[in-house]
Amino acid sequence: MDKSLFKYKGFKIVMVALMILSIIQGFSIIMQAIYLAGSLSDLFAGHSFQEVRGQLLGFLIMIAVRYLITAVKSRIAYLFAAKTGTAYREAVIEKLFQLGSGFLSQMGSGQTVTLMMEGVAKFRRYLELFIPKFSSMAVIPLMIGIYMLFVDLKSAIVLGVTFVILICFMILLGWAAQKNADAKWESYEKLSNHFVDSLRGIETLRYLGISRRHEKQIAFVSENYRKSTMSTLRVAFLSSFALDFFTMLGVATIAVFLGVQLIDGTMMLYPALLSLILAPEFFLPVREIGTDFHASLDGQEAGKALQEVLDIPVSHETSSTIKEWSTDSELILNGVVIKGEEERERLRIDNKIELSGVSNIGVIGASGSGKSTFVSLLGGFLEAQAGDIQVNKQDISSLAQTAWREQVTFIPQHPYIFNLSLRENIRFYRPTATEAEVIEAAERAGLNDLIDSLEFGLDAFVGESGRQMSGGQEQRVALARAYIEERPVMLLDEPTAHLDIETESELKETMLPLFENKLVVLATHRLHWMNEMDWVIVLDKGQVVEQGLPHKLFAKKGTYYQLVQAQLGA
Repeated sequence: MDKSLFKYKGFKIVMVALMILSIIQGFSIIMQAIYLAGSLSDLFAGHSFQEVRGQLLGFLIMIAVRYLITAVKSRIAYLFAAKTGTAYREAVIEKLFQLGSGFLSQMGSGQTVTLMMEGVAKFRRYLELFIPKFSSMAVIPLMIGIYMLFVDLKSAIVLGVTFVILICFMILLGWAAQKNADAKWESYEKLSNHFVDSLRGIETLRYLGISRRHEKQIAFVSENYRKSTMSTLRVAFLSSFALDFFTMLGVATIAVFLGVQLIDGTMMLYPALLSLILAPEFFLPVREIGTDFHASLDGQEAGKALQEVLDIPVSHETSSTIKEWSTDSELILNGVVIKGEEERERLRIDNKIELSGVSNIGVIGASGSGKSTFVSLLGGFLEAQAGDIQVNKQDISSLAQTAWREQVTFIPQHPYIFNLSLRENIRFYRPTATEAEVIEAAERAGLNDLIDSLEFGLDAFVGESGRQMSGGQEQRVALARAYIEERPVMLLDEPTAHLDIETESELKETMLPLFENKLVVLATHRLHWMNEMDWVIVLDKGQVVEQGLPHKLFAKKGTYYQLVQAQLGA
């Protein structure tokens, strides 16, 4: 039995209930056999049907009890699996939010989708199938075996020996199946990542003329998945064959022994019939759990994958002491280092950076200089491996905590538009927003033209299944969300990088009023924004090379000056 099952909330109570029901079920199976063997032996001895109808009625009642208990056990397992699956889905989603975009990028979109959609469903199916079958296997064969000791010792010994052989064989095959299942799940995750990436980048792949090469990569991963699947199926087939073979061998051996004893006259018909009826019932739970175990190995692997995500450590600091950001607040970063894959440095802040009060901070640099990493650090999406972080003179190890994030509005380059109405998209992060607040936010964000062009206005569906919006319209939706939230800290990561100059200029007029009375950190490569900034931080190759007032940095004729000249074409 998988020991990880005991980690699931309520599992012990469910297991105790299923064990009790299995005991009642085992009793009904034995009584079913007693009534049937008794009626058949009495009929063979010459008794009339009227004389044995009581036994036949008892037989029918025991059958009804047996299958009623089976239905109850299945229902209990279903409810437990549904509750556990839902709890795990919610817990993993919450954990993914805590881990942030960096972990999601590392994990891969396809793997994430596979885990949350199919993984949870397979995990539920595994719990639903395995738990009731395991309770039956743990109780019913034991009850039948003990009863058989009093009916026919030789038959009981044959059953016991065959059962031990079956269990040993199942352990060996289970070990082999587990290895194949691990490989199959890993191949499936890789296939999912490749497929999702291909769908997202199909236009780019076609434009670059490398779609054929990417098809070969997908075909290679698909072939590996096919091979691992076939290997798992072969083991499952061998297991099913072994279960059927040893079961038939055991029952046949008992039948031969009983037949010889009946011919010799050393055994009466009743105990012989009783033994022959109970023998298949003895092996039935073992066969069921063997078949379902191999069929639900993916679910077991999915459960392990879900637990691995939940076991990833996340810093949980007491954040209740972080005060609301105000005009006298300050954030200090000193000696901060962020590392990526293979321990490569993505960002290093050797010189102290101070962000204070109400001000506009520009973060600039060439592509790959670390602008997005810097913003992700401030948003709590990435954690520093070294250095000091201080908020309002309070030392903290990470900004990934609720009290800070609740004060921050983050606007990325491509805001996500959910498959909902425009109204629901605007108030997505604050569902309690009133209609008046939504309308005001839409107006301040410059969405009136879009709303007027839609047949259903704010009720029109947008996103993947609705109206497709331009980059500028998507940013205006993000701004409307920000207007509704009214948080004191705003982080923007290249919000206009994909827009043309005209659209950016229009959007800029809408954005600037939103900057008022806030700490604003704007990462961009379009340097005309620096005219609106109070302070500029210049990054180069992941390091802070300059910081200061825009005009003073320009006069210094350093990196900032070179960037401005390069953009002006001078």
